[in-house]
Amino acid sequence: MKVLAPYYEGIDPEFQPLRDKIREILQLESDLSEIVQLVGKDSLAESDKLKLEVAKIIKENFLQQNSYTPYDRYCPFYKTRWMIKNIVAFYSQGEAAIEASTDEHKITWATIRTAMGNIIHRLNSMKFENPDDGEEELCKRFRTLNDDIAKGFREIRDSD
Repeated sequence: MKVLAPYYEGIDPEFQPLRDKIREILQLESDLSEIVQLVGKDSLAESDKLKLEVAKIIKENFLQQNSYTPYDRYCPFYKTRWMIKNIVAFYSQGEAAIEASTDEHKITWATIRTAMGNIIHRLNSMKFENPDDGEEELCKRFRTLNDDIAKGFREIRDSD
């Protein structure tokens, strides 16, 4: 990875920290899976439940590919970057919302899943965006999703 660092730094300085965050989430999920096997998912902290769900999105909808489909036969850098950016945005804002919750306004993974079901579905569906639609169109869709993630978490925090 260090060999490619100057290349990625030149193309997009934001990419490497995003990639590192994805790797961190997957490592945390690996650590948590042992705990889940011993005591069950219900005993986890809300932020740990979020980690498990985001890791699931990464594994099932980012890392898995089907080369026989037009949307997945290749993945241009801009699509990879936006997918990672949106996953990390969801994770980071979800963690911030859970940490900022109070006893009067408790934000849990269940709260997030219920309020943002459509956005979670859209995160899971990013891989189905066809690169043949063009970079400008795909970036527009991904940017809209990124804005909707921020809006959704604002609404969760502001709701009573």
